[in-house]
Order: sequence, then C-alpha cells, then structure tokens
Amino acid sequence: MAKGTFVRAEGLLLQARQRDDDETGLRVGFTCSKKVGNAVARNRAKRRLREVARQMLSLYGRLGWDYVLIGKAKKTEERPFDELCKDLKKSLCTIHEKHSSK
Repeated sequence: MAKGTFVRAEGLLLQARQRDDDETGLRVGFTCSKKVGNAVARNRAKRRLREVARQMLSLYGRLGWDYVLIGKAKKTEERPFDELCKDLKKSLCTIHEKHSSK
C-alpha cells in the first residue's frame, strides 16, 4: 500500500491505490498514530473514520480499490462530522480524478 496516492484533507489523510488482482470489492483500513493521543482518543478517532467511510465509500468509493483513512492529531476527533464527510468526499474525488487522467 505504500505505493498508493496520498491526499491530505483538514480532518484526515487518505491513501488509495487500485489493485491489480481480480478481486472486485473495495477494501478499507484505518489507522491513528500515537500523535493523535492516548488509546481512548485514537479509538474515538478511528470510530469516527469508520462511520465516515461507511457513509461515503458506498457513494464515492470504487470497486477494485484499497483505501486507508489516517487520523490526524486533534483534527479527526474535533472536526464536525459533516466536515469530515466532506473531507473524505473531496479526497476520493481528487484521487479518482488523478487516476482517470493517467
């Protein structure tokens, strides 16, 4: 996954890449480093990322892609939920526009 494309948004980082295998589903992972805070803060941030992904990837994600949502210190946990949704939507559109222009 380290070869994926990164997009930075206010409330999160998104890394994505198109898979070369025949699998058709989309896959998603979540991570928050210790910079986000203690275990409670990291888990809260990951729960928020999971819910954002659940809502937005069904609309804007693409089959055959892998996505990793990365929490940001203070931003992911404190950002209003609708703004996190907008961040992910914009990031997904940016990644897919970059990929389609190749």
